[in-house]
Amino acid sequence: MEPISYMDGIGGAVRARRKQLRVDQQTIADLAGVSRKAVSDIERGKPTIRFDVLARVLTAVGLRIDVS
Repeated sequence: MEPISYMDGIGGAVRARRKQLRVDQQTIADLAGVSRKAVSDIERGKPTIRFDVLARVLTAVGLRIDVS
C-alpha cells in the first residue's frame, strides 16, 4: 500500500477497509471501544480526531500508520 499523507486519505482507507470487511460503522466502533460518530468522523476526514481514537479504529480494521 502506498503512503497516505492527509486525514481525508486516512478516512478513505478506513472506509474502504471497513467495506471490504463487510461491517458497519457501529461494529468497528464496538471493536475499537469508540463511538460510531468517531468512526464516521474519521471516515469523513475530520481533522480534530484524537490520535488514540484514530489508532484504535485503525487497529480494529487492520490498518496502521507508518511514520518515516
